[in-house]
Amino acid sequence: MSAVHVVSLRKEFTRRKRPPVVALDDVSFAVGRGECVAVLGQNGSGKSTLVRLLSTLLLPDGGSARVFGHDVVRDDRAVRGIVNRVSVEASFFKRMSATENLSYAARFYGLGPSETRRRIPDILGRVGFPVDRASAPMEDLSRGMQQKVALARALLTSPTLLLLDEPTTGLDPRAKLEVQAFIRDMRRTHDTTTLLCTHDMAEAEKLADRVGILDGGQLLALEPAGALKRRFRAESLEAAFLAATGRDFEDEEEEEAA
Repeated sequence: MSAVHVVSLRKEFTRRKRPPVVALDDVSFAVGRGECVAVLGQNGSGKSTLVRLLSTLLLPDGGSARVFGHDVVRDDRAVRGIVNRVSVEASFFKRMSATENLSYAARFYGLGPSETRRRIPDILGRVGFPVDRASAPMEDLSRGMQQKVALARALLTSPTLLLLDEPTTGLDPRAKLEVQAFIRDMRRTHDTTTLLCTHDMAEAEKLADRVGILDGGQLLALEPAGALKRRFRAESLEAAFLAATGRDFEDEEEEEAA
């Protein structure tokens, strides 16, 4: 059984008095258990839509997606129990502290008070969060520290599938390295399957077993980074992306909102 099995997945967003926007167009792929797959794409390519569909936050308009055998539409509750999502726009109760936010999340997932008190300091330490800031309101924390709390929240439930949507965007170099180390640690200690959507070519090449190129809602390729470079006769992953899509990675478009 594949960890993730997507077949002809399609999603479009309607717009008032304008043609609909096709966010995903007949996307098919599979991810093996314990594998890390990175998806590269510009803003508007469909990366965030894909993550939201797999985490049951959106309903597809066509095709199917299964997570460890569970259909994301018919078995949405089962999927939510084995998936956790970390996105660039991670949300919190801003006036509550990191500890309070994690305690709330733990209760939501059914963890008891004693287990919660025991696990939270350990989890915050594993993602490099400073202990002396654990009681500070989230609104007073830096972008990097807030992202570490988002990762800690994901670790609380020991997810079988970790969906990462631009997890290191906006982080300083040190925080980015700590987050990348966390992703590797999750694979090693929890046998976690990871789908990583990123703008960072080096990050994708460093962490992923295979790298996909998503452009205009279509998955153009999904291969090991070395195979992608050989296929497009490119010296770098960025050059391979340019060869596949016909434009530079930096030429981004704003992603349409639902």
